[in-house]
Amino acid sequence: MGQPNSDFKIEKSDANDSNSFFSILITSFSTIFLAELGDKTQLATLILSAQSGRPLIIFIAAALALITTSLLGVLIGRWIANNLPRQRFTIVSGIIMLSLGIYLVSQGLIDFVQN
Repeated sequence: MGQPNSDFKIEKSDANDSNSFFSILITSFSTIFLAELGDKTQLATLILSAQSGRPLIIFIAAALALITTSLLGVLIGRWIANNLPRQRFTIVSGIIMLSLGIYLVSQGLIDFVQN
């Protein structure tokens, strides 16, 4: 009688792994895709493609560059996850994000006042 329950747990675990995989995939793709729309990398790619007249080469080079920077982000993120306690990482990343926000707002105000 114990056997059917253990089979169910395995199937349920597999389903959760599958849902988790697709959830992480969709979240990662949509976050990065939306963040990259209209940013300086996309504009640089557009300009390089227009200037060179070789869009396929520009696409391959840009894709390799984005893959490489993403790989660095994943490797560094994994190292941080393994070597820094989660709570400390959350606090440090929050401080960094707040600092960047304050810096960008202050630069915007300075530019606004000067113009």
